[in-house]
Amino acid sequence: MIKWAGWLMVFFGAAHTIGALTVKGAADHAGEWFSGALWDDDLAAMSPANSAYWLSLASFGVPLTVVGLMVLWLDRRGIVPPTFIAWMLGIWIMVGAVVLVFTPWPILLLANVLLLVGTRRAARTAPLRPTPTTRTP
Repeated sequence: MIKWAGWLMVFFGAAHTIGALTVKGAADHAGEWFSGALWDDDLAAMSPANSAYWLSLASFGVPLTVVGLMVLWLDRRGIVPPTFIAWMLGIWIMVGAVVLVFTPWPILLLANVLLLVGTRRAARTAPLRPTPTTRTP
């Protein structure tokens, strides 16, 4: 379950970022991004270049991909990801679902449920490890 959750996060984060850069044409504004044109741009009245930047590179797509890769990395090493990752993602997903109903948030909700159930199952079945203060004979 944890592996599926990680792959869904990687897929969704990468698809969002790549889709925004290509399908939505955000990459067309890259020249403005790197020229300093956004430095004085008003966030309340965004220019098309600023809007494209926040939709693509400054969106949560890149960090979500990193979180997904981290979950996969931990899982490959037999380390159970901390439950707070699933809870924080769940809160973020539900806020996004309320704000923008017609987005693919159910994909992330599925990843979140898989991660939460996977971490809870792994925590219940994991053997107890000796604490640093416990002496072994």
